[in-house]
Amino acid sequence: MSPPPATPTKTGLLLTGGGARAAYQVGVMEAIANVRKECGAIDEPNPFPIITGTSAGAINAAALACGADNFDATVRTVVGVWRNFHAHQVYRADSIGMLRSGASWMTLLSIGWLLAKWRRIKPRSLLDNAPLLDLLKDLVPLERIPGLIEGGHIHALAITASSYSSGDHVTFFDGAPGVLPWVRTQRLAIRDRITHQHLLASSAIPFVFPAKALPIDGHDQYFGDGSMRQSAPVAAAIHLGAERILVVGAGRMHEPKDEVHLNTTNTYPSLAQIAGHALSNIFLDALAVDIERVKRINQTISLVPAEMRAASALKPVELLVISPTQRLDGIAAKHVGDLPGPVRTMLGGVGVSAKKADVKGAALASYLLFEEGYTRELMALGYGDAMNKKGEICAFFGWTDPGGPTETEDGAFCKLFVDRRRDPLRLR
Repeated sequence: MSPPPATPTKTGLLLTGGGARAAYQVGVMEAIANVRKECGAIDEPNPFPIITGTSAGAINAAALACGADNFDATVRTVVGVWRNFHAHQVYRADSIGMLRSGASWMTLLSIGWLLAKWRRIKPRSLLDNAPLLDLLKDLVPLERIPGLIEGGHIHALAITASSYSSGDHVTFFDGAPGVLPWVRTQRLAIRDRITHQHLLASSAIPFVFPAKALPIDGHDQYFGDGSMRQSAPVAAAIHLGAERILVVGAGRMHEPKDEVHLNTTNTYPSLAQIAGHALSNIFLDALAVDIERVKRINQTISLVPAEMRAASALKPVELLVISPTQRLDGIAAKHVGDLPGPVRTMLGGVGVSAKKADVKGAALASYLLFEEGYTRELMALGYGDAMNKKGEICAFFGWTDPGGPTETEDGAFCKLFVDRRRDPLRLR
């Protein structure tokens, strides 16, 4: 374990949900690690002492936290996993596994709920994600977290999940002694030792993966994907003390109107299209709204005189958002054929087509395509999108880009980013 950081920073990382779409986040992290190296900042502490994640983003977040004392090596490990992904590492993709899970759901669709009840068919999910636990044990050594917190390498790790039992959105966190839990309307935080069960609960896409039981106040509650009912995705990092937050999404914040128009047809939507639309609502919409909310609050705070701000608890939160510049549905459409045969057959029953032009039908598949062709393309997109924001990344962290503009080359350019570091509200 490397020496702990000399002084703690308050930079947070938020990794959102999206199943296989989370490969995009890994490409972004690889780019940040490379930019950090180019800027000569590799001897600096872990760049993200506050790490929060939801759904598949929770798994990536926890993996990064577990290697917070060696950020570069940890990123390389996570990259290696996502570059060589196959669906069977996440869920049962063989014929027998599909018969035990997916076939039960298809039975409900074909013979009806009444007959299914008579036959005592009680499927818990479309897919059986038991294999994911083995992957988590190798990729996410959570037993290291307490030592990393004590050593000052991380300030806090937070994982969110949604309780089917209570209806609450719960943030489970482990962190430094001074980090306190919080309670808001239908959402609360609980200090806990993060386990692999928390990660399985947070990433349990509704209907697709089974809910997981977690103990709350001595009683088990069943939890599903943390993106459900997540009204304020950015809030956890702020509560944990982050003053600047890197947000990495798993979908475009806004679809251009011309693209939406081009993909509009008069045909009745398939079940796959409806399911994909519902998942997009769960995983994407709340983040875009919350980012707009934070920006509005920042703008409001900027109207308060500086002396009054200094005497209050009000302070702006700087956000750097990196999200896909291409439609991930469209990329998924090219890779549906990569899915194992039994999975393709099952998804074909609800309208997922292997035709590359069927972008809307591929929306559902985009969350389940844990296959290297798809994950590598998403990682490449994430890497490219992040590198296109290299100047903003350097300004966000205060790194000096040796290949970037200098004061003598472009004084205005440099001043813009210096001012942003001094007062993030200046550019809002």
